[in-house]
Amino acid sequence: MALDYSFVIPVYNRPGEVRELLESMLQLKFSRNFEIVIIEDGSTDTSQQIVEKFQDRLDISYYFKSNSGPGDSRNFGMKKAKGDYCLILDSDVLLPQNYLQEVDNFLQENYCDCFGGPDASHPSFSNTQKAIDYSMTSFLTTGGIRGRKSSVNDFQPRSFNMGISQKAFEASGGFGQIHPGEDPDLSLRLKKLGFKLCLIPNAVVFHKRRIDWSKFYIQVKKFGLVRPILNKWHRGSAKITYWFPTVFTFGLLFAILLLKLGFWWLFLIYVLYFMLIATHAAVKNRSLRIGFMAVYATLVQFLGYGYGFIKSVWYIQILKQDPKLKFPNLFFKNV
Repeated sequence: MALDYSFVIPVYNRPGEVRELLESMLQLKFSRNFEIVIIEDGSTDTSQQIVEKFQDRLDISYYFKSNSGPGDSRNFGMKKAKGDYCLILDSDVLLPQNYLQEVDNFLQENYCDCFGGPDASHPSFSNTQKAIDYSMTSFLTTGGIRGRKSSVNDFQPRSFNMGISQKAFEASGGFGQIHPGEDPDLSLRLKKLGFKLCLIPNAVVFHKRRIDWSKFYIQVKKFGLVRPILNKWHRGSAKITYWFPTVFTFGLLFAILLLKLGFWWLFLIYVLYFMLIATHAAVKNRSLRIGFMAVYATLVQFLGYGYGFIKSVWYIQILKQDPKLKFPNLFFKNV
């Protein structure tokens, strides 16, 4: 059975990224037409002129709305979309030529209501972007925990590369107003409603991750803050692996303390781990520089997430404070 697909892309002040994404969509090898819905989320630097240059070659609908966050913008776009499935992307991704065909091949053989795919770095990305991508996706870090192939039938898709059927969208109401965390929140709500979630291992996108080191720390800290909130909202969703960055961080601090007292064995374990990270990242990217940068990226990821996670556990799960009052910057309001 032929399925119709609608790409839904929220964007905020990123016309250059939209141009690159649309250029990659022109290269998609897929025999059927597909729709693109772009939602400008209150931008001051809009993508309208960029979109107009592609409208004679791609089926694009363009909408401008007041700023209300990516989740609400995706919901807006899915209400406008006509496809059986909405394929949700962030504006900072590029699509390989086989992306849509891989999605279609999988869905023809495996019914899913909501699905996602992995992300990877493109050769054109900067060294910093490649190092951050490694820390977020490697099997040697927490990226491997959430993205391994054993998760094919039990996966929480991420909104930079996510598909959802119109039926599942209508039943769930789409994304909530928490950000980040709106994608696992939707996934967990869909699972409670009985919908099937899947990982499509070959539906890879190139995720640019347009952030420097300070922004990366802020981002992963927010990820850490969000997870205990989701655990509170969705009883039974907590996993022991969510504690890993926090345990890692406290373990590293303890190892440094022991080293000052003359006990080196625990610190040596950390050194060996960092050497493994550096070697694997260097070989994967064919760059010793990126190998060392990947160690730093892993440290930033674990320290930021670990700190955010334990802070949120303290205020939300132990002190029982209201997440929206304690961490208002994690929530958007509809406009």
